[in-house]
Amino acid sequence: MDDPELATIRQRRMQELMAQHGIGNQQNADQQKAQEDAKREAEERRQLMLSQILSAQARERLARIALVKPEKARGVEDVLLRAAQMGQMTEKVSEERLISLLEQINVQTSKQTKVTIQRRRSVLEDDD
Repeated sequence: MDDPELATIRQRRMQELMAQHGIGNQQNADQQKAQEDAKREAEERRQLMLSQILSAQARERLARIALVKPEKARGVEDVLLRAAQMGQMTEKVSEERLISLLEQINVQTSKQTKVTIQRRRSVLEDDD
């Protein structure tokens, strides 16, 4: 049932596909590596800037917050970095100041949930 000509055509086509994907994967891998390097470098610069504006205790507290709520820690870091870039910080942020900043952010971002219960009237129910 196996046609030798069909088998050679399949093998040649498979090699062509592998060659195409091999070259494409190499270029894609190089681009991916470059993007990862850029992200890693940006993160290193970010951490360096944070270490310059935060005290050791504040950095430790922010690291603990990042373990539990990474998005909240990232937001606090963004606020701190923006303030430092605008020149609003004259000294290192202490743990107490970080706590007060966290409390302010919690008040601003607290979500108010409201539950409304609507009862549906049954078709069989008569309120006449």
